[in-house]
Amino acid sequence: MTAPLVTILDDEPEIRQILTDCLQDAGFRTQSFARAREFEASLKRVTPDVCLVDLSLPDVDGLALVHRLALEQGAAVIIISGRAQVQDRVTGLELGADDYITKPFDPAEVVARIRARLRAGPRSQPVSGNAAEFAGWTAYFDRYLLEDDKGVEVPFSHAEGEVLRLFLDSPKRLISRAQMQESLGGGAGDSFDRAMDVRVSRLRTKLREDPKNPRLIKTIYGAGYIFLGDVTWR
Repeated sequence: MTAPLVTILDDEPEIRQILTDCLQDAGFRTQSFARAREFEASLKRVTPDVCLVDLSLPDVDGLALVHRLALEQGAAVIIISGRAQVQDRVTGLELGADDYITKPFDPAEVVARIRARLRAGPRSQPVSGNAAEFAGWTAYFDRYLLEDDKGVEVPFSHAEGEVLRLFLDSPKRLISRAQMQESLGGGAGDSFDRAMDVRVSRLRTKLREDPKNPRLIKTIYGAGYIFLGDVTWR
């Protein structure tokens, strides 16, 4: 049986060498890259089993790359980064990473995390109904109505409801502009993007979000949106 292939993307030569040595000692095949462009070019030739990705890259945004990998590749994606803030970890996982390891790391832990990801099964898929509960709100899609935990009702439009349902069907997963257009239809280009921005802005207002720091609907610039709340359908 062929050993699993792990690709390593990190601009620090010492880190690449440490990871290469420990993974090969553990029986994995490896490829390592210092630049994202070389890394992505290799993916056109072979699909690795696991991708180890640093976020602080010189040529691309690491989080955007993680999202593309999560959407386009069949590999598990594990972030290895010096960014230790909780928000960095949360954002990385919400963008599609399977795991997040902070630097400095124990090589044995990296090997253990990779083996755990290779043993893991697929994620479960959400099941939606006509009403969804999240963050103290209930959204009734049959009545186009939001209700807070005190019973105060806030109506929303059909167009706003389409966007809200899209978010609630995929909580804590990035919804790209392309996915929104495919799911919701409508025009293309700047006009579609502007329409989506307006709908999201109205939803944030109705959910009483802080416009400077929304807690539920986050914008990932250049990529799309993420809905951060836990959702229960009924």
